[in-house]
Amino acid sequence: MGTQRNGFSKTESYILSVDVGTTSLRCHVYDKDARIRGTCTAKVSLLYPEPGWVELDPEELWQAFVAVVKGAVQDSGLHMRQMQALGISTQRGTFTTWDRKTGKPFHNFISWQDLRAAELVRSWNTSCMWKTLQGILKALHFLSRHKRFLATSLVVFSTQHVSLRLSWVLRNMPQLTKAVEEGNCCFGTIDTWLLYKLTKGLVHATDYSNASATAMFDSYQMCWSGFLCALLSLPLSILPVVQDTSHNFGSTDPSIFGIPIPIMSVMADQQAAMFGECCFETGDVKITMGTGTFMDINTGSKPHTSVAGLYPLVGWKIGPEVVYLAEGNAAGTGTAIKWAQELGLFSDVKETEAMATSVEDSDGVCFVPSFSGLQAPLNDPKACASFMGLKPSTTKSHLVRAILESIAFRNKQLYDIMLRETCIPITKIRADGGVCTNDFIMQLTTDLLGRKVSRPSHFDMSCLGAAFVAGLGVGLWKNKEELKKLQTTDRLFMPQYGKGDGGKYETILQNWERALKRSLHWYSQP
Repeated sequence: MGTQRNGFSKTESYILSVDVGTTSLRCHVYDKDARIRGTCTAKVSLLYPEPGWVELDPEELWQAFVAVVKGAVQDSGLHMRQMQALGISTQRGTFTTWDRKTGKPFHNFISWQDLRAAELVRSWNTSCMWKTLQGILKALHFLSRHKRFLATSLVVFSTQHVSLRLSWVLRNMPQLTKAVEEGNCCFGTIDTWLLYKLTKGLVHATDYSNASATAMFDSYQMCWSGFLCALLSLPLSILPVVQDTSHNFGSTDPSIFGIPIPIMSVMADQQAAMFGECCFETGDVKITMGTGTFMDINTGSKPHTSVAGLYPLVGWKIGPEVVYLAEGNAAGTGTAIKWAQELGLFSDVKETEAMATSVEDSDGVCFVPSFSGLQAPLNDPKACASFMGLKPSTTKSHLVRAILESIAFRNKQLYDIMLRETCIPITKIRADGGVCTNDFIMQLTTDLLGRKVSRPSHFDMSCLGAAFVAGLGVGLWKNKEELKKLQTTDRLFMPQYGKGDGGKYETILQNWERALKRSLHWYSQP
């Protein structure tokens, strides 16, 4: 496959990129114009062995990864030898541990949605020892003015972070403790596991974007946090080497795809989506609405120290450049819509927009989308999902409208925190993810924020971001300016009400916030 010029044949090169999401696994083959030439998808099977536990089978995930790569190349009609590089984007906070000698996992992947450590999270957040340490850290910040002391003092442990779920595993699996003592244990999030499998055990590594999302990493020092790991009794010996986001991680073993393919980028999904959206400037905001909502703002060359629970992340490290993000998230976005569908409120997700607009309002019904607790700014893993304000006049359409409104309300909540805390002027807002195909949610979000919001032509931004980084690494694209020219927009949403208040939604939003507070601490009650 090639082009003929002046009698010489030049083989075209392409980038393979795989995104491992919470519910699906996708691979795309991209050409130099960032067009998708081939694609393949597979479902991610979630396992629920006990109430609140969410797991994935590592071997099943590995087999699906190999299958979608082969399927995408086959779909493109190209050859594997034309794949110049592989980029990988993965969901964050989902991890496993495995035997260093045999490569066999000690347990299934424990998902970022898993709540088995909720009681451990609560006890740490309320413990006298942690409160004392926070006081000491604040004093150290006052004396030294080093922001990393303040940032650590403001840590609010969450079930979504790896740290306390890993602590739970180490406490409850004796065979794992023995492996750690013998120096025979490897820890890894999904990216690390895939790198290990793709290189037949030669590489035990991650990148800065993934490491920074674990709550075991010091984003100020750019290394694993010896303090937090010692505090939680997490052995540094099991952690992977942290590399740049754009890095030659090694090549895939030839036995897997027939030829070795250089792995040129490994990236956490939200940071990859940020890169795919070309949010390269300080003040750029990205809202991904998928299984959960993740709102990120580019804070430039410095990590943000948050009081309300925004998480400071490394966006990417490419050579000497380090870009930081501040992130707020809401866990129950796509989950709420899928639940409503399974409940029979509608048969096709595409119906929801028409149902929501068929009624003037939600008839006073409020929905709290907290199937996995509430994140910033309330930070309560024990909060419950709930409908409030139900009446005999309430119809399916009212319920559906309340669900869709709740997603936009959470967007408003996260956005307000970002404005208040970062004090960074917003330069642009771009939205992606499957839920952003819903025009009702997009327009309401735009109205509530009082800012125009653009939606891309396709929504696999995590996949595209990992492809962009890999392509830059092998020279398929020269720089970020070239990437910006490849960006496409499906629709630009403009505010229709008064700036920032959503006009008629002011009272509705206040009622929803009341419902939110009444859903707190539900599962801690006897």
